[in-house]
Amino acid sequence: MSFRFITKSIHAYLIDYPVAIVLIAAPFEMKLGQSEPIAMWLSVVVGVAALLLAALTDHPTGLVRIIPYWLHLRVDRAVGVVFVIAPFAFKFAGLDAWYYWVLAAAVLLTTSVFNTPEEPVACLGLDRRAAG
Repeated sequence: MSFRFITKSIHAYLIDYPVAIVLIAAPFEMKLGQSEPIAMWLSVVVGVAALLLAALTDHPTGLVRIIPYWLHLRVDRAVGVVFVIAPFAFKFAGLDAWYYWVLAAAVLLTTSVFNTPEEPVACLGLDRRAAG
């Protein structure tokens, strides 16, 4: 059984926009920022950036499809790494720290372990020529 079940479409329809909205709203609902105010605002800023990234990505829910999906995934992974480091760098404690560590684990698992690999573009072009 393969653990790789998150396709480009699943990522686009079920993850990108809902996660961005959660990143924007959750810090207010959870009252983040008790240890450091940046704990609240980092999530909000990343959420707004995630909305923009989703809207600009070349996938089914992209509005202006200029960012390749592979680059979108790399940006997501970079955000996961930032979420691992942020509690140490900004001295978050308690819920503030755990919020980012849980998000980091979710982002890194989603974009790496559970993500299905895309077919290389070059192979798609060769397949079309061979079929035609």
